[in-house]
Amino acid sequence: MKLIAFIDGSTYSESVLDYAAWVSERTDAQAEIVHVIGRRETSTPPVSFSGSLEAGAHQHLLEELSKHDEQRARLAQQRGRLLVDSAVERLQEAGLKEVAARLRTGDIVEAVQDMESGADMIMIGKRGEAADFAKLHLGSNLERVARVSTKPVFVANRKFKPIERFLIAFDGGASVMKAINHIATSKLFAGLPCTMISAGRETQDMRGKLEAAAGVLRSSGFEVQTLIEEGQPEEVISRHTEASGIDLLVMGAYSHSRVRSLFIGSTTAEMVRSVLIPVMLFR
Repeated sequence: MKLIAFIDGSTYSESVLDYAAWVSERTDAQAEIVHVIGRRETSTPPVSFSGSLEAGAHQHLLEELSKHDEQRARLAQQRGRLLVDSAVERLQEAGLKEVAARLRTGDIVEAVQDMESGADMIMIGKRGEAADFAKLHLGSNLERVARVSTKPVFVANRKFKPIERFLIAFDGGASVMKAINHIATSKLFAGLPCTMISAGRETQDMRGKLEAAAGVLRSSGFEVQTLIEEGQPEEVISRHTEASGIDLLVMGAYSHSRVRSLFIGSTTAEMVRSVLIPVMLFR
C-alpha cells in the first residue's frame, strides 16, 4: 500500500503526518510526502503599466520585478525543501522505513491527477495556511482535491488522535458501498468497532439496505451497530460522533443525495467543517 500526504506550513500538516504514521503502522504502507509550491508563491501578479510610465522607467521596473520573482522562487524552494525534509524526519522517527519526499511547482490538483494512479490513499489537512479559522472555512485545496481524486481521501483534523472507533454515514448509494467494500478488506480498519447511521425517516427499504451493508462488514469480522435516526444528516452524524467517542467519519462524496453532496450545497460541507475528527471520503 502507498499513501500520498500533501503538506504545507499549516498546523494541519503535523496532523497529516501523524495520521500517515498511524496508517502506515497498521497497513505497512509506503508514504510519499508532497509539497506543492503554488504559482502565486513564485511570481508577481501581472499588472498593466501601459501609458503610466516612461519607457526607461517601465523597463527598469520589469527588471526589478523579474529579480523579485527569482528571489521569491528561490525562497519558496528553500522553504518547501525544509518542509518535506522535516516531514520525512518526523515520520522516520515515528518508525516508518519507506518514506519519500517530493517538491512540485504548479497546482495541487494537477499533482493529484499525475500521482494518484500509483497510490492507494490521498491525505490532506482540512484547512491550509490561508484558511480563515475565525469562520472555520474549509481549505480550497481540500475541496478541489476531493472533487478530482479517484482514490480515498483522508482529511486530517487539527489534532491527531489514534483511531479506535469509526462511523459510516450511510445513504445506500454507490459511493458509500464502495467505502464499505474497501473497509471489509482493509488492514486499516481491521478490529475497529463500527457504527453505521442513516439519517432520515426509517423505511423498510432503507432498513434492508442498511442491514445488508452491515452484513458485508460483519461477514469480515467487524462489530457493527446500525441506526436510523430522523433529522438533518449533518446534525445527526455530528451528534453521534461526539456522543459515542467516534474517531473517524467515513462517507461517500458527490451525488445528488444530501448526505453525500460535498461542497455542492451545504450538508456535507457543514459536516466536514463541524466534526472535530478526521473524515475519509470515497467517490
